[in-house]
Amino acid sequence: MRFVARVLSLIFLVFAVLAGLVDAIQTVAAGEVILTPMLESWGLNSPDTLAFVEDLFARCLPAPAWDVAAVWVLSQPASAVFLVLSLLFYLAGYRRPNPAGRFAA
Repeated sequence: MRFVARVLSLIFLVFAVLAGLVDAIQTVAAGEVILTPMLESWGLNSPDTLAFVEDLFARCLPAPAWDVAAVWVLSQPASAVFLVLSLLFYLAGYRRPNPAGRFAA
């Protein structure tokens, strides 16, 4: 399970870097700071999966879960959302080193 969490963390980190790179290119081209919201980025790249997730939220969770919580998260910059997801999966797969094992003979 730790391996899966670490792989997902790496995948989300790659997505965060790519989203940040796209935002950096757009910022340089426009001459002003441009941060693409996650909802816009997801809607442009894969509208079918966005509609699926919205329908899943509507069927399984109360309406405020999508209207308030999910829309707020998806209105944040895509690179920030992916960085937070990467951090959460990294923490889920993190294993603290055994201090006793370090000095064992």
